[in-house]
Amino acid sequence: MRTELTVDHIDHYRTEGFVIVDELLDADELNTWRTAVDDAVAKRQDRKLAHGDSREGDSFYDKVFTQRLNLWMDHDGVRVLMLDRRLGQMAATLEGVDGIRIWHDQALIKQPWANPTGWHLDNPYWSFSSRHAISIWVALDDATPDNGSLYFIPGSHREANWENSPIGQNMGELFELYPQWATRASVGAPMRAGTCSFHNGLTAHGAGANMTPGLRRAMTCAYMPDGEVFNGQANVLPPEYLGTLKQGDVLENDEINPLLYHISKPCPAVDGQ
Repeated sequence: MRTELTVDHIDHYRTEGFVIVDELLDADELNTWRTAVDDAVAKRQDRKLAHGDSREGDSFYDKVFTQRLNLWMDHDGVRVLMLDRRLGQMAATLEGVDGIRIWHDQALIKQPWANPTGWHLDNPYWSFSSRHAISIWVALDDATPDNGSLYFIPGSHREANWENSPIGQNMGELFELYPQWATRASVGAPMRAGTCSFHNGLTAHGAGANMTPGLRRAMTCAYMPDGEVFNGQANVLPPEYLGTLKQGDVLENDEINPLLYHISKPCPAVDGQ
């Protein structure tokens, strides 16, 4: 795995809100990721979450992508991939924070002829509010403008608040909340399989439709800086854990949000593998 970050990577990420890291995975690693993710998604069937009974339906959103979250919780192969300290260190380095926890992973698979992904922000959906939230997006197939590659609004993370729009049929609904972005040029991010991007949780992004008969598979993980607190939103937290939380509690349950990397603290979930 090619995990070295240059000064240019870091500067681009902090200025623009996203960065591409070419050839994160070599050919053997890419095959391992594809095999594990395909198996995990197949075994999950139509259940979106590891906990609960949220299932895929026939809505516009469900036709944007096949989405399976927290595969690390119920698939040993994906667990090994996600609990990789090196990925946490990359995220921490880009954001300039001491420690990183997994918020949730998710496989995002655009089926043939899938709907576009409307412009949105990530962090407003989550159970913590941070300008240092960050996600990795790993291309398991070549991601192209034809099959639904990502697009970003550069610098939007520095201007965004936590107003957001749903991923729905109105591709540009987010720009009604942030009209200053509507006149800016977006930046496309096509990626060869094995390449990844990182983007900030307040960076505006979307993706095109899949206009091909093939899949566009990606494996992603959302990361939370260590020390973040519960903001009152349930998001993907298991009901039994959610019932123990009150607003302002530190989110530090290693069985739910494992500490992946820290500059000075032990990381039990990673060290115990």
